[in-house]
Amino acid sequence: MIMAIFRGDLKYSDITAKADFLNRRQLIAGAAGVGIAGSLGGAATAKALKYKKTSYSVDVETTAKRDITSYNNYYEFGTRKDDPAKNAHRLTTDPWSVEIGGLVDKPGKYDLDDLLSGIALEERIYRFRCVEAWSMVVPWIGFSLSEIIAKAGAQSGAKYVAFETLSRPSEMPGIGSNPSFPWPYVEGLRMDEAMHPLTMIATGLYGESLPKQNGAPLRLVVPWKYGFKSIKSIVKITLTDKQPPTTWNKLAAREYGFYSNVNPEVDHPRWSQARERVIGGGVFGKRDTPMFNGYGDQVAGLYAGMDLRKNY
Repeated sequence: MIMAIFRGDLKYSDITAKADFLNRRQLIAGAAGVGIAGSLGGAATAKALKYKKTSYSVDVETTAKRDITSYNNYYEFGTRKDDPAKNAHRLTTDPWSVEIGGLVDKPGKYDLDDLLSGIALEERIYRFRCVEAWSMVVPWIGFSLSEIIAKAGAQSGAKYVAFETLSRPSEMPGIGSNPSFPWPYVEGLRMDEAMHPLTMIATGLYGESLPKQNGAPLRLVVPWKYGFKSIKSIVKITLTDKQPPTTWNKLAAREYGFYSNVNPEVDHPRWSQARERVIGGGVFGKRDTPMFNGYGDQVAGLYAGMDLRKNY
C-alpha cells in the first residue's frame, strides 16, 4: 500500500531543502503563536500556516517546491507550463467568497473566513498524477471536503457535487487569448467520492498558503484521479441530483471521462497511461503508474461492479 504510511516524525527538513527549511523555521519562530506568520520574503505573498501532521503520506520523495509551483496546468493564465507562474500574480484572492447552493440546507455566498472558521488544517502528502502522464508528490495543507459539505447541510437527494472556477478575464490573460474555450472551468464528483476522507480542499502546500498558480485560495484535490479533476480557485459548489457537466468531458468526451480515475490499463487515445514521467526526475525518471494512483486500498470499493474501461 502506498498511502497512509505513518510518519509522525516527519519534519520540514525531510521534504524540502535544508537551507529553505532553516530560513522558514527562523521566520516562523519570530511569529510564534500567530496563525499566519507573515510574508516569506521578496515579492512572494505566501504565509506560513498552522497545521497538524497526519498519517497521510507516501513512500516516495516529495517533489521540490520550485517544481510544484512552476510546472502547472492552469489555462486561465496560459497554456504553457510556466505561464501560470508568470501570470497568476495578477489574481486578486482577497476578498474571496464561495457560493454554495443546490440541495443544501444552508445555501448562500460564504466569505472565505466564515467558510473556513472552525476547520483545522492538516498536512497530507499525496501523489499527484496528470492525464498527460507526468506526476508529482505534493505536501498539501488543507482539510476534507466533507467538512464544507457538512457546514452547508447536504440534503438526502444530493447525488453529485459540482464545482466552478473563478472566471475573471481582467486578471486571467488566458481567458482572453482563448475565448472559444468554455469558461468558466467546471468539474464534478459523485457524492460518495466527494465525501471520501481522502478528498480534500487544499489551502496551502509546503507549509505555506497556496500559491496563486496552484489554485489559490482553495482548490480541490482528489489524489486517485487525474489532476484536471482537482479544480482550482473554487468560487461555486453545487449539490445536485444529476451528473454535472465537466469541462474536458464537454470538449472531448472520448478522451476525458467523468470519472477520470488513474488507470494504467486504459490508455488515453493519444498516449499510454502505463508509465509516468516524474517531475524533477532525479533517480526516479519514469515509473510504472499504479491503479488509482496507488490509493486502491482506500477507494476501489467505490467502483465495485463498474466496468472501469467503460466508466473511465
